[in-house]
Amino acid sequence: MKRLVIAALALAASLVPAAAQTKIKIMVGGLDKQIYLPAKLAERLGHFKEEGLEVELFNSNSGSQAATALLAREVQGVVGFYDHTIDLQSKGKFITNVVQLLATPGEVQLVTAKDAEKFSQPANWKGQALGVTGLGSATDFLTRALAAKAGLKIQDVTLVPVGAGDTFLQALSQGKIVAGMTTEPTVARAVKQGVAKVAFDMRTPEGTRAALGGDYPASCVYMDAGWLKENRETAQKVVNAFVKTLKWIGTHSPEEIADQMPKDYYAGERDLYVQGLRESRGMYSPDGVLTQAAAENVLATLKSYNPALQQKTIDLSKTFTTEFVQRANATH
Repeated sequence: MKRLVIAALALAASLVPAAAQTKIKIMVGGLDKQIYLPAKLAERLGHFKEEGLEVELFNSNSGSQAATALLAREVQGVVGFYDHTIDLQSKGKFITNVVQLLATPGEVQLVTAKDAEKFSQPANWKGQALGVTGLGSATDFLTRALAAKAGLKIQDVTLVPVGAGDTFLQALSQGKIVAGMTTEPTVARAVKQGVAKVAFDMRTPEGTRAALGGDYPASCVYMDAGWLKENRETAQKVVNAFVKTLKWIGTHSPEEIADQMPKDYYAGERDLYVQGLRESRGMYSPDGVLTQAAAENVLATLKSYNPALQQKTIDLSKTFTTEFVQRANATH
């Protein structure tokens, strides 16, 4: 009789459905870019599932495209640059950064190797074509900021959307652009191939301050403010997963991080991928927290070249929150 009871209980337990996973869609402004690596890494490490999430990651060509998808409610979250939260608020649209992934842009301004000495000086960009991932993207914002710092006006340069990876390298080698802003692993490939040299390196806090005059926290996870208000529990789970991932990055080597990533992200050159991680290690936030001072510097940088933004009053408290990330750090 006892055996029958045990068997019945075991059968009943097996028939109880597993806890439902909360489904969420997140768009990333370039899944294979190291500046957005925490998104894919969180998936590969199983951190989303640990939080009871079924996350579907989508790839986009640029941060501006991802932000558009978020506002259209096609996705619930975006891994993109914090500066979009400020830019969109100036246009009457509100999105909120819930966890900061990068303390620096992780971007590098490359210049064509044959004219590196000339075009390493932004003052010489007047009348030239400069490469960005997409118009309205963070690379667009940062390129304009560098030009403005050198005394140029918006109309003095032509920004050309060339994407990243092979399309960026082709544009540079074919002379379609004299300089361009991109990230790892494209940077290492361009330098190795001899088609480009580094003009501004914003992969480290020191390099970022030298280029822009202050800190510029970049990649983050942002959500539509209205959706966030209605889905706080889901947002907390997302933040928990990313904070765990950031802490994992901080305790593992570049080689170990690379081992977790899809092999096609290496573009056939794992050694360069690892090299990029090693040189960019300082860009990842250790805890996902964005400070008020850093947010203010991003706003100041955007205003430095954007007359329309200069005339707007931006409420930074609506562009980011540390509520979720503080809770995540306290429990993970």
